Order: sequence, then structure tokens, then C-alpha cells
Amino acid sequence: MTTRTGNLILIGMIGGAILGVLGGLYLGEFMLHLSFLGTIFLNALKMVVIPLVVASMIIGVTSLGDIRTLGRTGMKTLAYYLFTTGCSVLIGLILVNIIQPGVGVELWETTLPDMVAESQGKTIVDVIIGLVPSNVIQAAADGSILPLIVFSLLFGGVLSAIGEKGKPVIAVFDGINTAMMKIVNIIILFAPIGVMALVGAIVAEKRDSIDQLVSGLGMYSLTVVLGLILHAFIVLPLLLHFLGRQNPWRYFLNVGEALATAFTTASSSATLPITVEAVTEKNNIDNRAASFVLPLGATINMDGTALYEAVAAMFIAQIFGIELTIGQQVIIFLTATLASIGAAAIPHAGMVMMVTVLAAVKLPLEGIGLIFAIDWFLDRCRTTVNVWGDTVGAAVIAETREMKTTA
Repeated sequence: MTTRTGNLILIGMIGGAILGVLGGLYLGEFMLHLSFLGTIFLNALKMVVIPLVVASMIIGVTSLGDIRTLGRTGMKTLAYYLFTTGCSVLIGLILVNIIQPGVGVELWETTLPDMVAESQGKTIVDVIIGLVPSNVIQAAADGSILPLIVFSLLFGGVLSAIGEKGKPVIAVFDGINTAMMKIVNIIILFAPIGVMALVGAIVAEKRDSIDQLVSGLGMYSLTVVLGLILHAFIVLPLLLHFLGRQNPWRYFLNVGEALATAFTTASSSATLPITVEAVTEKNNIDNRAASFVLPLGATINMDGTALYEAVAAMFIAQIFGIELTIGQQVIIFLTATLASIGAAAIPHAGMVMMVTVLAAVKLPLEGIGLIFAIDWFLDRCRTTVNVWGDTVGAAVIAETREMKTTA
């Protein structure tokens, strides 16, 4: 896709989002009838996710050559993700202690969301067990990305190790990867219509909670959004400039379609096909780095989600009048950082992982019901930052010694 076409599509997506907001506010019923167009667009993106993840990860691993290079690259990628996630949580904790959005907010009757109630009792051990799929086909059918990544890493490593016999298989997956990217280019052409339909339906459905967004939960929302802005426009651009050797503004504009899709869909995995296209074709990042880093990042790199969980936990404590010590806030810092890694790349996944964070410092789970009314908005904000962090990570890892020496 040419740069000119990409820019026109981005403008179309912005225009579609604006029309969607206006339509949702003033033509709610009409936009709800058009919501099927957004569903088709979202389904089209999800359709290519599984084959793209498997093929791109296998190609990314096999292109690294020496299996030791994979280990070093993997460790640096994980270190980058943990560092940026830790930075985002720290920003959130500092802001929530300064602004104190929950102080003075009255409690109101709430119910625990079903998705949160169902997640109670699950532990980190369950997440670790889930890394190894008992049935790869079932994992693909369920849309479980992390087990597929583990399988693809192992499969790609073995293909590299068996030499000549593995080359025909690698060529097949290379062809699948190329074909999936061509399909992504076709899907992107319909992005403006899909964005308009998705945004319009969201606004039409959530009009009643917009009042809560700007009143009782306004300061909480402001704290989360301010933290996301600081992380997205200060921390990540600095890393992109000094470690990724990229112009942050130009890089940001080139991944605009992916960020707009992330905000619309609230799903890192659904956005992944467009993210890969934007990073490799528009920003010319080494495909080996992008193929390895982006699928992994869409699953375990959740900067925005971790920040949100830390702020939400402190907000709930403030509402209930519970004073958290420095030690307890350190526990929130560690738990939010680690729990975000286990968060699925789907809408509202961060809210499900809130169970782990609140349980770590013995805060009432009922507090999750307090913030659920506006999670539809904050979920989109934090997902956008998650995807932005993934794209920056691809540029940073592309500049590592391992990538440069195996080029």
C-alpha cells in the first residue's frame, strides 16, 4: 500500500470516527442498525489473526538463524516490555496519589460484572499452565494467542535446527505470511466504514453512561487518561528516539491506522494485522523483528492496561476510605506489572485481571462494579497505548546487536 493511500485511509478513519460519534448521539437507532458493518470489519480482522500470528512468528524465529540469537532477542524483548510496563504503572501511582480522584466520591450500589465473577479463583499458575496447549487446533479455535505463540516459537526453532528438511516448510509459512498481509491491505480499504459503524454503535449504546464519565467518575477517568498521555507522548517517544533511532512524530503518523483501529476495536489482537502492516511497510522496520515482537507484544505488552489497573486499585481504595501503605502500593506496582502480562488481548481483559490486583492488597472486588460503567471508554484508550508500545518495541528490538549482526 502506498503512503498516499495510507494517508487517505487514515483521514477516512478519522472522518468515520467523527461521523460515528455524531450519529451515535443524534441518530442512535440508525447507527445501531448499521452496527453490522462494524461487526463485519472486526470479524475480517479477527479472521486473519491466527494464521498471521502463527506464520509471522515461525518466519520471525527461522530468520534469526542461530537458536541462541532467539534466546537473546527474546530476553531483550521481555526486558523492554517489563521496563515500559513498570514505567507506566509508576506514572499511574504517582498521579493517583497526587490527584486522589476517589476522595470524597460517594459509594453507590453496584453489581460485579459477570466476566469478573467468572475469573475469581484463577491464579498465576493457571496462566502458566495455559501457555502449553493440549490441543493446538482447539487453542486456535478459541482465539488463545499466547499458547499459539509458544507452539510457534518451538516449531520455528525446530525448523531452523533440522536444516535442509525444514526449508520447504519454512517456504510454505513464508507464503502464508505474505498472503495474509495482502488480505490485510484489502481489509484496510474498508476501515473508514468499519470505524464509523463501530464508533456509532458504541456511542449510541453508551449515551446513558456519558454523564457518569463527566461527573462522578470524571476525575478517575482524567487520572487514567493523563497517565496514558504522559506514557504515550513522553516515555515511549524517548525510547523510540534514542533506542529505536526513529523520528517519533513520523513513526506515530505512520502507525495511525493501527492506533485508530485499536481505539475502535479495544483489542490488541484484532488490531495486530494492521499493526504489522504499518510497522513493516510504512516504517520499514526489519520484518524479522516485527514478526517476532508484535505478536508477542499484542499478548504480553500491556502498558496502558497495567497503568489502568494501578490507578483503578488506588481509586477503589480511596472510595472505600482504605489507606494503603507504601508497601501495599509496591505490591500493587508488582502485581499490576505482572498481571498485565497474563491479560488477554481482548476487550475488557484488563478489568478481569483487576481481580488479581485487588486481591493482592485485600481490596473489595465490589469496587470493580463502580468503574465498569465507563470501562468501555478507558478500555479503548489503554488498548491504543498498548498497541503504540508494541510498535515502539519493534523499532527498539530491530536496532539490537542480534538483529544487526544477522541481517
